[in-house]
Amino acid sequence: MSTLPDSQRVVVTGLGVIHGLGQNADTFWASLVAGKNGIDRISLFDPAPFATQIGAEVRGWNAEDFMDPKEARRNDRYTHFGFCAAKQAWADSGLSMDTEDPDRVGVVVGSGIGGMFTYETQLKKLHDGGPRKVSPFTIPALIGNICSGIIAIELGARGPNFGIVSACATGTHALGESMHMIRRGDADVMIAGGTEAAITPFAYASFCAMKAMSTRNDDPATACRPFSNGRDGFIMGEGAGVLVLESLEHAKKRGARIYCELAGYAATADAHHITMPDPEGKGLGMAMTRALKSAGVATDAVGYINAHGTSTPYNDKFETLAIKRVFGDRATSVPVSSTKSMTGHLLGGAGGIESVICAKTLQTQTLAPTINLHDPDPECDLDYVPNVARSASVSAVLSNNLGFGGQNAAVVFRAV
Repeated sequence: MSTLPDSQRVVVTGLGVIHGLGQNADTFWASLVAGKNGIDRISLFDPAPFATQIGAEVRGWNAEDFMDPKEARRNDRYTHFGFCAAKQAWADSGLSMDTEDPDRVGVVVGSGIGGMFTYETQLKKLHDGGPRKVSPFTIPALIGNICSGIIAIELGARGPNFGIVSACATGTHALGESMHMIRRGDADVMIAGGTEAAITPFAYASFCAMKAMSTRNDDPATACRPFSNGRDGFIMGEGAGVLVLESLEHAKKRGARIYCELAGYAATADAHHITMPDPEGKGLGMAMTRALKSAGVATDAVGYINAHGTSTPYNDKFETLAIKRVFGDRATSVPVSSTKSMTGHLLGGAGGIESVICAKTLQTQTLAPTINLHDPDPECDLDYVPNVARSASVSAVLSNNLGFGGQNAAVVFRAV
C-alpha cells in the first residue's frame, strides 16, 4: 500500500480513446480482447508509390460530428483526435466545471509530431499558389501544444497547460508529469495523454527512407508481429488516448468511480543513439526500476507489462533484455504483451492509448494479447500472451515507451 497521503495519491477516473478499433474506450478494449487487427491498406492518400502502404487508420471519421465545424476546420487532425478523446474522458469521469475550480484543472496532451496534415496541405498551397494562399490558421494548427490549449478553452480549465514532445514516449511523459503536478499540489485534476495523426505522404516517405516500417503490404493483418522471427518494422497508427487524473482525496470527496491508481513514473535517457535503443537495455531498465520504486511496488507484485513492442528487429530484442535486467529470474513468468500488434504504433499517442489499456486491464482482470506471434524469435523468450487474451489476477501493471533520441518513460498503475 502507498505511504502517501490521499492528497498526493493520483487515481484514474476517466478514459477516452479515438482509434480505428473503437472510438471510445469500451469498444476499443473489446476489440483488443477479441484480438482484432486495426491495420489495413491506407485510404488517406494513394500509397502505391511508397514502400509501406498499410497503416491503422481511424476510418469513418468526421471531426465535425464531435466539435464545432468552424473549430474543426481551423485545427489539425491530431487535435481533433486528442480533443475528442479528452471530451470522452471528461464525460466518463463525471466531473463538471460547474463544481470544479477551473484554476485547479490542467491539461497536458502531447504529440510527437503535431499537425502533419496542416504542414503538408499548407506547404502545397504555398508551392502552387504563393504565400497569399497559406491559411492564417496554419501555425496554430500545426504546433504540438495546441491540442492542450483547445481542450482547456473548451472546458474553461485554467490550470497547468502545455504539450510534451518526446517522440514515442510523449504520452507516457504527459501522464507522469501530470501525476507530479497533482502530487505537488499544482492541480486537483489533470487531463493527460497523447495524440497523433501522421499517416500522411511526407511522414510515410520519411519513415520509409529510414526503412523503419514493415513492407508486408500483401498481408496487412499479420504485418505487425512483435517478438517474432522475420519482423521487419513497425506499422503506423493514428488516434488518441486521454485519461483524467485526480488526487485520491478529490475523487473520494465527490464519490468518483476509480479505475486504478497511477502510482509511479520515471523518465531516463539512453544517451546512446538517435534511433536505436541501448543494446543492453540499461536506460529502459533504469526507467522501469525507478518507476517501480516511485510507486512502492516490488517487481514480484507486477502482474503484467504493456511493452513498447514495436515489431522492429532492435526494439523487441533490447526491450526483452531490459525486462530481464529488471525482473531477473522472474522475467519469464511475468506476462508481457505488445498491443501495437493490433493498434499499430501511434508514435506520440502510444503512451496515452496504452495507459488506457493498463487501466482496462486492472478493471477487467484481462490481458490483451500479442497477436501474430506464431514463430517467436529465440532471443525474445518471455511470456508475450501469444494470440489470445487471458484472464489473470492482476494488482499492478507496468507500461513502457521509448522515443527517438533515446528517451524512455515507464509508468506503474495499480488497483486501489
